[in-house]
Amino acid sequence: MDVKQLNEICANGLPGHMGIEVNHCGDGSTSAHIDVQSQHMAPNGFLHAGTVVTLADTCCGNGCMMNLPEGASGFTTIELKSNHLGTAREGRIECTATLVHKGRTTQVWDAVVSNKETGKTMALFRCTQMILYPKS
Repeated sequence: MDVKQLNEICANGLPGHMGIEVNHCGDGSTSAHIDVQSQHMAPNGFLHAGTVVTLADTCCGNGCMMNLPEGASGFTTIELKSNHLGTAREGRIECTATLVHKGRTTQVWDAVVSNKETGKTMALFRCTQMILYPKS
């Protein structure tokens, strides 16, 4: 799968609705971005934490999908955690996810979300996925 195919797959689900665009997918890393719009904001005028989590989770999920072990049929997220360190009111936010553990039954991914204009880290994210196999 390449960047174009990932963007097509994501287009009809939440990532597409959120305006997430995949920039890179490779062995062990993925990246994507969102151009901040009014629908990404919380009522308090700051970027909604769910926007940041959705971007990071999408990067980690895309990475997992690209790195499934032979015979696997898919995956599901079993745990995620985020630390929010900053926010944005406009501009572009970017995420890069990196594979930490590539097991037969689980994968662990770390992601960093940053503000493109300032270069500051906005969030640190860790995601664990359970690898699914067809029933025998």
